[in-house]
Formats: sequence, C-alpha cells, structure tokens
Amino acid sequence: MIRALLPHPLLALGLFASWLMLNGPISTGDLALGLVVALAIPQVMRRLEPDRSGVRSPATILRLVGYVAVDVVRSNYAVATIILGRRRHQRRSGFIHVPLDLRNRYGLAVLAIILTSTPGTLWVQYDRPSGRLLLHVLDLTEEQEWIDLIKGRYERLLLEIFP
Repeated sequence: MIRALLPHPLLALGLFASWLMLNGPISTGDLALGLVVALAIPQVMRRLEPDRSGVRSPATILRLVGYVAVDVVRSNYAVATIILGRRRHQRRSGFIHVPLDLRNRYGLAVLAIILTSTPGTLWVQYDRPSGRLLLHVLDLTEEQEWIDLIKGRYERLLLEIFP
C-alpha cells in the first residue's frame, strides 16, 4: 500500500523539502501544494523506470570489451593514416545497411556506443521494423566484410549478453 503511494520515498521527501525551502515563509497552501508535488512526481517517475534487462555471461562481456579496445586502437591508427595523407586518395567512404538480429534495446544501445566510439564508423539510423542499421564507414573497402565484422564480432556477443 505504502509502496504504491510512495514508489520513490527519498525523491518525495527531497521534493517536499525543496518545495518548502524555495517558497519562503511556510503557509498551509505551500504545505498542501508541496505534498501534492511530492506525491505526484514520483508517480510520473514510476512510468519512466526502464524495463529490467537480464545481463548474462560476464566472461562474454570481458571478451567484448577486449575486442572493442583492440578495434578502437586499430581504427585510430587506420583513421590517422588516412587523415595524415598516406591513404587520402585511396579511401572511399560510404553507407552500408547491416541486417541485425539483435532486438534488445539495451543491446542496441551498447552496439550504437561501440560503433560510434570506434573511429571511422558512425551509427546513422536504425529501422526497428526491419532490424536494419544504416552505418557510415570512413574507409569502405568491402561492404560484406563490414557486415560480417559487426554481426560476428559484436552482435553475436551482444546476443549472448542481452537475451
């Protein structure tokens, strides 16, 4: 019963105290309005709570972190050689569509962070109904190699972590 009325008791207490401190001399109206705010806002926050997502396989998480670290260093070197001019005229940037089997929104968020933080790639758009990711690649040599890399190296592990 109390948990239904106060899903976030510390938030309610903080809001009530803040309301009273910000409104100067305390009146009955301030107390009543502060109480309404303190009870209403936590109810709104309840609606914003994310779904519980079971994360599995700590060993897979460590393996993924290792792959990402290696790929970031490798990509930094590749982008530096392009920018510094050694391969400036040889590069061809472009967009590719990657069909994803991953549907878990937390897994997709992690994949977006990985791809965007890796120099030379940028997550552009994700189409939820088709599961297709639009990715920009700075040095696009072979489209299928990029698709295989993302699906085999990242998505496969993320599917293990986020069932």
